[in-house]
Amino acid sequence: MSSKSQFLERVKNRTAVVAVVGLGYVGLPVAVEFAKQGFKVIGIDLDSRKVDAINSGASYIPDVPTAEVEALTRVGKLSASTDYAVLRDADSVSICVPTPLRKTRDPDMSYVIASADEVAKYAHPGFLIVLESTTYPGTTDEILLPRLRARGFNVGADVFLAFSPERIDPGNKQYGVRNTPKVVGGYTSDCTDVVYALYSTAIEQVIKVGGTQAAEMVKLLENTFRAVNIGLVNEMAIMCDKLGVDVWEVIEAAKSKPFGFMPFYPGPGLGGHCIPIDPLYLSWRMKSFNYNARFIELADEINMNMPRHVVGKIAEALNDDGKPIKGSRILVMGVAYKKDIDDVRESPALDVIKLLGDRGAAVDYHDPFVPSISLEHAGGHGDKKSAPFTGDLVRAADCVVIVTNHSAFDYALLSREAKLIVDARNAMARLNVGGARVVKL
Repeated sequence: MSSKSQFLERVKNRTAVVAVVGLGYVGLPVAVEFAKQGFKVIGIDLDSRKVDAINSGASYIPDVPTAEVEALTRVGKLSASTDYAVLRDADSVSICVPTPLRKTRDPDMSYVIASADEVAKYAHPGFLIVLESTTYPGTTDEILLPRLRARGFNVGADVFLAFSPERIDPGNKQYGVRNTPKVVGGYTSDCTDVVYALYSTAIEQVIKVGGTQAAEMVKLLENTFRAVNIGLVNEMAIMCDKLGVDVWEVIEAAKSKPFGFMPFYPGPGLGGHCIPIDPLYLSWRMKSFNYNARFIELADEINMNMPRHVVGKIAEALNDDGKPIKGSRILVMGVAYKKDIDDVRESPALDVIKLLGDRGAAVDYHDPFVPSISLEHAGGHGDKKSAPFTGDLVRAADCVVIVTNHSAFDYALLSREAKLIVDARNAMARLNVGGARVVKL
């Protein structure tokens, strides 16, 4: 029996052992979903705190209930380790490690390379390797393929290699791993068949594409589409501001058109592990073809400048009250990159706080999901802790800035007690504003 046939048989009867490298926002939900479908799943992460949490039956990801982790670990379907040697007992591995940008705005592939080295070391006949980390087209074939061949494997016959872009949306209550369609592309057609068979057990709809580069490009198109359109609407907000037009009213009216328009909304900038980063992977890749990805570069420039635009609005609003930024007390509401999650990666709030501090403001922040932050991610220094939300905190602020519109915020209290609110999310739109003067983005 061929390696492919043996793998498909183990998948069919649920005797295949599934490994997941990287147990963060992407990897843990994937691991849990495979375990829920009856597979024995081994998670691998170098962070011993995550490993200890899983092995004790606890979740540290809001989208994954602790009750699910506890139930799966109790019956032996889910475990975790810091040692890649557990791959000797696995039939597949899904690599879900970070792919950040360096300060020079080019890809940092160190996590993928380190994982690829370890995975190749423990690869064995019949093994499936799936890269899920978002990256530039060609990564799977350029980084993983040579390492497997160097071990003497015939990829597509002895072992199988594929790319499947992650589509995790933290905080999304409607779409999770199981009901979000999954794209898969293998190095060969047999690789595609194998990865399709495995992922079809855990995900309702799996879509095959012609190869690893096509699968890699799918994710980049998805997030470039969003980054460019957000850049467009952010520039529209700036233009509307100069014209004295309410951009939120314009968008609301425009979206009444039942065809040819999809609403996007302006904000204080882009955040998270995907939209601010992924398009720049493609832009960087295209430079090797002597091609300039102009839409991507322009959208990035506009989106990166939005925190400065927000600080400019704060300065103008304070000036109207006869106050400079320097010496003013400013309360930033929300530092997560989007509502109702605890993730601050690439959050524009960190840039807003740093820029305000650079101009001499005394800045506090409140976020029920984020107890503390490091400003080093925004080029600053030191840490800040979330201030307890009270009426006294709001009244003491010369300006309140809504950067992240968490559902838990008491907007009515803000409306009653704040002197001035700069609302970068249009969160106050549906309230009858009390004593506060509200300035929109």
